[in-house]
Amino acid sequence: MSDTRSELPELDPVIHAQARLRVVSALSQLREADSIAFPRLQEILRMTAGNLSVHLRKLEDAGYVAVVKTHRGRTPATLVRLTRRGRLAFDDYVIALRALLNQPEEGS
Repeated sequence: MSDTRSELPELDPVIHAQARLRVVSALSQLREADSIAFPRLQEILRMTAGNLSVHLRKLEDAGYVAVVKTHRGRTPATLVRLTRRGRLAFDDYVIALRALLNQPEEGS
């Protein structure tokens, strides 16, 4: 019997937290150059502004999301998008998760 633990894929700890996985998953649905307004993302994810801000900061620190503060007319707006690095990290996360879930049962 071989030890398969060393063969199991690692999941990116930045993305793996449930809230951050939801954020990255939602942002991955946008086209690469598109961004979404913070209130709309908050509404989609049903998260408080504070909670979403904390998780966006962690993702931003990792280079996975870009947060831009701008104005739409005279109204301040915060726009969020998944960076190229974030998109690649999410793709790698999905591949690793699928590999982890599709591990053959022991003895088969």
